Parts: sequence; structure tokens; C-alpha cells
Amino acid sequence: MDRREGIVTMGGKAVTLLGKEIKIGDKAPEFSALTVDLKPYTLKDAGDSVKIISVVPSLDTGVCELQTINFNETAAELGDVLILTISVDLPFAQKRFCGAHGIDKVITLSDHKDLSFGLNYGFVIEDKRLLARGVVVLDKDNTVKYVEYVKNVGEHPNYDKIIEEAKKLL
Repeated sequence: MDRREGIVTMGGKAVTLLGKEIKIGDKAPEFSALTVDLKPYTLKDAGDSVKIISVVPSLDTGVCELQTINFNETAAELGDVLILTISVDLPFAQKRFCGAHGIDKVITLSDHKDLSFGLNYGFVIEDKRLLARGVVVLDKDNTVKYVEYVKNVGEHPNYDKIIEEAKKLL
């Protein structure tokens, strides 16, 4: 398994990421996660739409909450873009979060069971068993068109650049 150091910090300390680093031009790897209703969800289930995959450590933290709310609000202006938010939170916690914050345009997925997404996309923080913050934008054929591993897990991704890249694919 690939181990990458010096890519991301958390709480001011460098962490080790597990999994293969995703790069622009790569074919997006398949993954399996759980929906808030405990149903399996794969990349194939996302269909042939443009996709924004928003990766967060936990929905129960301030930056992750704001990132998810931001993408939920942005979804309306993007139209045919499917937005997925993935974390290792349990599906029950994700369902509670979505209900409490009116998240109804973003599909939240839990990677807690197998870390399938995290390992296949290189977002697993080794010693925390959390996902690092980041975003992956895929075209309709699931080719990676934008990827951001946010350098400091406590900071926001570049929303303007993400939206710009997604709009180019419509």
C-alpha cells in the first residue's frame, strides 16, 4: 500500500496518507461506501454525470460542516453536477447531520466500513483512520479533471476553482 508523507498536516503536524495519489487525467477508481440508509453506493451508481466528490474528516466539525453546507447550496447553481460528500462518519450520524442542516442536494456517503474510497483515492490519514480534506472533480466518463488534497486539514478547499472546473465540464 502506498504511504505518502508531507502532503497534509493536521493540527500543525504532518500526517501520513495511505492509498494511491489521484492525479488529473487518471481514470477514477471504483469504490464502495454506504448511504445514510445503509445501502451500498459505488462510483457506478453515480452514473454519467459530472461529479464533485467532497472529502471531509467528519461532518461534526466546523470546517466540514461548512464545506458540506456550501456544496449543498452550490448544487442548485450547478444543475447537472452530482455532489457527493464522503467521510468516515457512521451513516446514522450523517443522516442526523443532513436532517439538522437541511442537506438535501448532496449525497452523503460513509467510508467507515472498508475505507474503500479513502484507500483507492489516497485520502486515509494513517494513524487517525479519518479521511483528509479534499475534493475530486470527475467528468462524465469518470476521468479526474481536478483534485485537491487540502494541505492543512483545518482549512477549506478552493471552492472557486472547484466550481470553475465543474462548470467547464457541463
